[in-house]
Amino acid sequence: MADLATFALVVQHRGFRQAARASGQSASALSEALRRLESQLGIRLLLRTTRSVTPTEAGTLLLTRLQPALNEVAGALDVLNELRERPRGTLKLNVPVSAARFFLQGLVNRFMQAYPEIVVEIVVDNNFVDIVASGCDAGIRYGERMEQDMIALPIGPRRERFAVAASPDYLRRRGVPEHPRDLLRHACLRGRFLSGAMTTWEFEKDGQTLTVEPSGPLIVTPTVSDLAISAAVAGHGVIYLFEQWLQPYLEAGQLQPVLQDWWLSFPGPFLYYSGRRHLPAPLRAFVDFIKAA
Repeated sequence: MADLATFALVVQHRGFRQAARASGQSASALSEALRRLESQLGIRLLLRTTRSVTPTEAGTLLLTRLQPALNEVAGALDVLNELRERPRGTLKLNVPVSAARFFLQGLVNRFMQAYPEIVVEIVVDNNFVDIVASGCDAGIRYGERMEQDMIALPIGPRRERFAVAASPDYLRRRGVPEHPRDLLRHACLRGRFLSGAMTTWEFEKDGQTLTVEPSGPLIVTPTVSDLAISAAVAGHGVIYLFEQWLQPYLEAGQLQPVLQDWWLSFPGPFLYYSGRRHLPAPLRAFVDFIKAA
């Protein structure tokens, strides 16, 4: 069972070193466990290269049948948490940069104070992920379509907006856009997700919605939005970002809001987690904490 659990851990973290860091074991010990398991089963489970570790066809088949059983074992052991006065264990959350930056800090600080025996692990990732496959207990996302077996719980501010702004110097040189279509003639600072998809610039006014695909001199991943803000402040173009992110620069006069009548309002984020399995005690404690907040 220990070797099977090691196999699942290595596949989940896509490498021995990553799995070693997550488990507190040595990479050599994990590698030896995999060699022992493959020898006992008489079939190769992993394809190893200097850069990656991927399951073979047999390994994929084994993991498909094995993971639910390991989850059941973990759930059975977690029942013991109910016999303690305070739950313990690890709560692993997958969250976007905006949540980590703007509202999660205070929430997590209060949760850790209330549950000092729970270790909170935060994975910051703007891509929508399968939290079960990624080894996370829950995720936080904005407005994306949830799978049917996911439970969604409101968390953080309930309404937010995308803001559009540029530096006063830029607007003096290039003019102030009066309609979203005017952005097609402006230098725009854009974002691209790791998946390759570009962030969309969406607008709304009086029930009318509009999507613009502008061009410009800079493209960054949303995880480094501060770089795009710096470029906007320096006068390189127009930026489209969470209002909260731009607010300090708007208040300081480093950026000037434009097209405010068209700023898109959208629902706040949700905590989402699988409804198919027994909730681990740390996650159950966090869910109850959010509901009571």
